Amino acid sequence: MSFLEKIMIKYKTPQEIEIMREAAQIVSRTLGLVAKHMKPGVTPKFLDKLAEDYIRSQNAIPGFLGLYGCPSTLLISVNEQVVHGLPTDRPFQDGDIVSVDCGSVYKGYYGDHAYTFEVGDVKPEVKKLLEVTKECLYLGIAQATIANRIEDIGWAIQQHAEKHGYGVVRDLVGHGLGKELHEEPQVPNYGRRGRGKKIQNGLTIAIEPMINMGTEKVKTLDDQWTIVTADGMPSAHFEHDIAVVDGEPVILSTFDFIYESLGK
Repeated sequence: MSFLEKIMIKYKTPQEIEIMREAAQIVSRTLGLVAKHMKPGVTPKFLDKLAEDYIRSQNAIPGFLGLYGCPSTLLISVNEQVVHGLPTDRPFQDGDIVSVDCGSVYKGYYGDHAYTFEVGDVKPEVKKLLEVTKECLYLGIAQATIANRIEDIGWAIQQHAEKHGYGVVRDLVGHGLGKELHEEPQVPNYGRRGRGKKIQNGLTIAIEPMINMGTEKVKTLDDQWTIVTADGMPSAHFEHDIAVVDGEPVILSTFDFIYESLGK
């Protein structure tokens, strides 16, 4: 490893990782609360207020609000919106899919993860997109061992998504996580085996496949935040926070609170 790489990646101590686990779990519980209210007729702005109040009640602060000028606690992206959708007063409709991305800061460290929800009766082909994207997430996580390199994560995600005919977004990537929301290294959802920085113990990253039903190409709307698929087809997004401990990936966040709320 070069001197520059050592400077760029901030490896974490076991104590730091435990704080990051709590930051991630605060986000997990927030998403569990969101899941209880995710139904037709509910508005993104309602969920945004709910999330902000809950995070503050946990001795944490919203991780996105005010960062880079972000006006909200949650980023809520519906259907063809890939990520970074700003909460609006437009109620969710039956058949929508909704990616909710949330961050918290606890004791100076970030938690950051996301889940794509089904609202009411979702078309089977869209359900399949969500299922495959979630599989991509866990296949990527499994590659985060000290035997591998960063691009092995993206390679696993890309292979699985493209096998199903889906587009893997290139313009947006996962990332290192810690005292800043975005640290080194970047963690693309595509790549070549055996390429990129060597994975080491103490690495903390957010792995977040963004997978489109059609083209991988995206564009940004006039609000300068919301990113949508170039062809208007649906997109799915799932994200976990990972620490590499004793050579293996440990998931700091959880979807269990979501599953509990959804009765899964």
